[in-house]
Amino acid sequence: MKFVTMMRIALSLTQRAPQLTRICGGIKCLSHSVTAYRASSEVPQTLWKLGRLNHVAIATPDLEKSTALYRDVLGAEVSDAVALPEHGVYTVFVMLDNTKLELLYPLGENSPIQNFLDKNKNGGMHHICIEVNDIKAAMRDLKEQNIRCLSSEPKIGAHGKPVVFLHPKDCAGVLVELEEA
Repeated sequence: MKFVTMMRIALSLTQRAPQLTRICGGIKCLSHSVTAYRASSEVPQTLWKLGRLNHVAIATPDLEKSTALYRDVLGAEVSDAVALPEHGVYTVFVMLDNTKLELLYPLGENSPIQNFLDKNKNGGMHHICIEVNDIKAAMRDLKEQNIRCLSSEPKIGAHGKPVVFLHPKDCAGVLVELEEA
């Protein structure tokens, strides 16, 4: 018998005969399972889980000046600049206790960061990155909920892990990057 069918039968029994939970310890255990099933049937369970904030990305028109601000003025630990030609950017990570800042600078003529800086001369927040435990399941589920992914397959991001960007028009005006943890 399927687990869901068994849980529905148990739910029906415990609703109609609560004294059964006092009579038999096994039913009492089942009653706890029914409570868990009831909670799970009210809130849809997904196959993926949203995790912690991985980083906030900031586009900058002057990577050296921005790096010096965080390293020399604010005293943060910063990484070396790394070129990511497949993404059209240079990145520098600023390590914080609870997350990171990612400084982005254009690499090449077709850089999406150059397009951003053309519209925002002083730079600014480009995107946020949130970890997920299963990026492909997240992409399938989000697509079903009419949230557009900006690519049909995950790409390898700056941390060497699969990433995908979600359309800002579907995410309250924010470009969201999901990274598999």
